Amino acid sequence: MKIQDNKFLSIEQLQDQYLSQNKNTVQAKNPDGKSFQEILESSRIKSAGEVRFSKHAAGRLADRNIELTSSQMERLQEGTQKAQQKGIKESLVIVDQLAFIVNIPNNTVVTAMNQSDTAESIFTNIDGAVII
Repeated sequence: MKIQDNKFLSIEQLQDQYLSQNKNTVQAKNPDGKSFQEILESSRIKSAGEVRFSKHAAGRLADRNIELTSSQMERLQEGTQKAQQKGIKESLVIVDQLAFIVNIPNNTVVTAMNQSDTAESIFTNIDGAVII
């Protein structure tokens, strides 16, 4: 039922207008001309090989006054890649006097400690170790 004499839109016209607006917003691009999906994929590719620190691990580093040098970060990254190549899921990576428990599938350091914190030298819930 459409009333064409007055200037009101029918429900169908409003629906078409609303749906066409939503279609345009879904396809919106950022100022660089990339869609959200393209930005997400490029971000995943960039961070695919980078080791990240969980909130817990970052807190442990701060609490224990551990500061990593760029060389140590590179070696931690190298150890993580070696563990991944061997199929390890939860790895102990030792760099200098520092020990890191790393979740390999997520490239995430779960916890970190220095040698003085590992008095018993017992590590649980790991399925491999890499010493760099």
